[in-house]
Amino acid sequence: MIEIKVPLSEGREYPVLVGTNAREKLDSVLPKDSQRVAIITQDNIGVNLNLEIENKIFLIPDGEEAKTLNTIESLCRSFTRWGLTRKDCIVGIGGGVVTDVAGFAAATYHRGTPVIHIPTSLLGQIDASIGGKTGVNLPEGKNLVGAFWQPTAVLCDTSVLSTLPEREMLSGYGEMAKYHFLGSGNLDGLNLEEKIARCVEIKAQVVASDEREIGTRAILNYGHTLGHALETSENYDLRHGEAIAIGLVFAAELAHKLGRIGQDRVEEHRLVVDQYGLSSMMPQGTDPDVIMEVMARDKKAINGLTFVLDGPDGVEVVTGVEPSIVREIIHHMDES
Repeated sequence: MIEIKVPLSEGREYPVLVGTNAREKLDSVLPKDSQRVAIITQDNIGVNLNLEIENKIFLIPDGEEAKTLNTIESLCRSFTRWGLTRKDCIVGIGGGVVTDVAGFAAATYHRGTPVIHIPTSLLGQIDASIGGKTGVNLPEGKNLVGAFWQPTAVLCDTSVLSTLPEREMLSGYGEMAKYHFLGSGNLDGLNLEEKIARCVEIKAQVVASDEREIGTRAILNYGHTLGHALETSENYDLRHGEAIAIGLVFAAELAHKLGRIGQDRVEEHRLVVDQYGLSSMMPQGTDPDVIMEVMARDKKAINGLTFVLDGPDGVEVVTGVEPSIVREIIHHMDES
């Protein structure tokens, strides 16, 4: 079992456990005052817990369709009817959708209830469950309503990954590819548990320096501006990591066009994405006008089109990017 501590402000921290059967450690990380555990999960997850404490399962729908304010209202009303208090605990078992919803429900129920995440997807284990970002979608875009709410603990049980469909593993690899450009070094020589732990370590370092994303934490969105736009405009036909992989190569092409990196660095991005078995091509039928409109609504877009881009000093936020250049890169990647 690998343990990583995520440091927070005011001397706080929480553990992330990575390893086989990590979920069996749940009893040991529950807040001591908890008398009930509300378990948020989905029908198809199929991960059971053996808890000594009183608990109840609350199911949410599958897919991104679950990430709505209606889901949050339904959960909180159900918690109230059951008698859940702010000293009890909410546990999210599932992929990024579940941990996003569980985290936001916990942040808002009684103005803050402890939450523990047990991510069951690779994407959830290396990214979505770490760092306290929670949220749901609006028709206008992803994660536009949410809160920062740090978990009490995260249990990354690698034994559950063996049952994931191939596309779900690929989705996780798309997010893992991002960490190659955020200081992970070469992950190729590590086993899966070590790769997951290394990604968690990097995210923990970034979260510690910027817990509420007012500065450097935005680099964790590398590849996400286009990636989220593709997810939104394509009705989520692309898995998150598949869209992020395309977004990584797009960001590299854009950085090259702006003179921030050389062509060799662009090819490095393509190579990493290719090594994970992911595509770097725009989906067929991509509408640049729709993509541009969605990117303009991105949460980072406070001064025109805004992207996280590679450069001589590493990955950083770049604002005020000329729309015509962005459109040119989209067209180029569609024709490659």
